[in-house]
Amino acid sequence: MYFNIIASGSKGNATLVVDKDTVILIDMGITLTRLEEGLSEIGKKLSDITGAVFTHEHSDHIAGIKFLPKNKLYALKGTLPGVGSHIIKVNEKFLIGDISVTPIKISHDAINPCGYVLETDSEKLSYVTDTGYILNETLSILKNPNYLIIESNHDIKMLLKTNRPMELKQRILGDHGHLCNEDSAIAACGIIGPKTKEVILAHISEEANTPATAIDAYRRILNHFSIDSESFVLKAACQWKSLLGGHYEN
Repeated sequence: MYFNIIASGSKGNATLVVDKDTVILIDMGITLTRLEEGLSEIGKKLSDITGAVFTHEHSDHIAGIKFLPKNKLYALKGTLPGVGSHIIKVNEKFLIGDISVTPIKISHDAINPCGYVLETDSEKLSYVTDTGYILNETLSILKNPNYLIIESNHDIKMLLKTNRPMELKQRILGDHGHLCNEDSAIAACGIIGPKTKEVILAHISEEANTPATAIDAYRRILNHFSIDSESFVLKAACQWKSLLGGHYEN
């Protein structure tokens, strides 16, 4: 399994996950041009996408669905407009090509938000972004992935110093908002296991965080819980540049 996080942040999100001939797109909140560039980076084209799954209905996650065939779209009820897409259910596995997909419940100010666990015969990827906290009921499903892509949205002090309205700050900090660096790292400590090879920090705020700040917070928390951060790759995804991970071979 390998993946390409094409874009991650409030201005658009899209991640490709590939195993053999199966190509899954998680969210499509970017332009068609950027998606095609991301596909080209891993030697794929638009027609190679086997299916696309969506986390929730906010525009930075679904703005580009018009570029995809409706019969390739999968989402929880209420996430996508119109008809023609596949309606899926929380905690119920389904197959897209050779990859098993399980939607998991998250906490965000959306109609029916979710994260995903993607599994092949030998590997597992847990994907959790846009959530105010990690629900205890999902931990057993998320645990011990080979790859963890998890939101680490903001540094609390940096967020409070921004010029954003207080109402927006409170929304971000709330249980239906976004994970701060420390809460993300604490949650990750309960998910990481002996099989974990890569942890990717996602949906990093451009105003209220930096990749270095997020990674530093992670290392502090991991050290506090006696987890060796050198035992796996720790990286941060960004808004404007792709990030490759997993077993990608050019």
